[in-house]
Amino acid sequence: MKASEIQASLRHLIRQKLPAFVWGPPGIGKSSIVRELAEEEGLDFLDLRLSLLDPTDLKGVPFFDPERRQGIWAAPSFLPSDPDSRGILFLDEINTAPPAVQASAYQLILDRRVGEYELPAGWSIVAAGNRESDRGVVYRMPPPLANRFVHFEMEVDLEDWKAWAYGTGIDPLIVAFLSATPEALFDFDPASGAKSFPTPRSWSFVDRILKGGLPEELLLDAVAGAVGRERALDFLSFRQVAGRLPELDTFLDGEERVEEDPRLLQVLVAMLVSRAASAPEDEELAGRILRASFRLPGEFAVMLVRELQARGVALEESEAWGEWVERFAWLLEG
Repeated sequence: MKASEIQASLRHLIRQKLPAFVWGPPGIGKSSIVRELAEEEGLDFLDLRLSLLDPTDLKGVPFFDPERRQGIWAAPSFLPSDPDSRGILFLDEINTAPPAVQASAYQLILDRRVGEYELPAGWSIVAAGNRESDRGVVYRMPPPLANRFVHFEMEVDLEDWKAWAYGTGIDPLIVAFLSATPEALFDFDPASGAKSFPTPRSWSFVDRILKGGLPEELLLDAVAGAVGRERALDFLSFRQVAGRLPELDTFLDGEERVEEDPRLLQVLVAMLVSRAASAPEDEELAGRILRASFRLPGEFAVMLVRELQARGVALEESEAWGEWVERFAWLLEG
């Protein structure tokens, strides 16, 4: 399932307090979609790594209560305790935890309590982990624990990722490069032993590297450290070509045309979509972009409009929309 589909499913499951498990290879954004869902729903978010815990950390430490004259368990302080709170308890990398720790999680996941502790009624449980085929340090999940979850397998989808990238302000150069080279978004071979490889997460690292002002002579090694040397060379070559583009406002306001190099046009489309996605209700900006698209080859003008429509940009209200349809509708039908 795509990330957006899993997120939509989780939205319903957390309202029903049904535990869910998201499976997938490393770096594809499993934890990010759960965190974003918590933010959208106005919920607290507690990321708990069971692989870092001992069995007693979750169940609590036993001690003797002299007043009750019996042994009780001291509930762990890191678990939510406010009875009126609402949130998501996210058990990340749960299948990397030793079996004894997973066993301690059984009761918490199924009965919402462990030892003396009870999870507040407003909290839901979501877990995530890598698949055994990814060759990470994982333990086979016992069937009794697996049966306590609704399971989803997450896949990488370029269009899904692009929607996220435009919404979070990822550098348009990265979006354009991956639009032109979709296989570079995720290329993980568990048998290769490579330390750096491209994933949605590592491309977000590249975005931060580019925005961090790193000297140009250090850029190749830094980007290669995130996505691998081959992809880094491809991306920086693409970036060099993009340097031939005019300033975006100059293109929008003037009659200047862009070289009909597909790589340049991919970058230009991504830059225009990124600008529009930051203000989707701005009809004036939408009109400027539509009028500027008249100077693009037809297939790129259509690509631009489809991307803008997918981001909810108000095109149909622009005065330029009717003229755009007259020019390019035949390509849309194709």
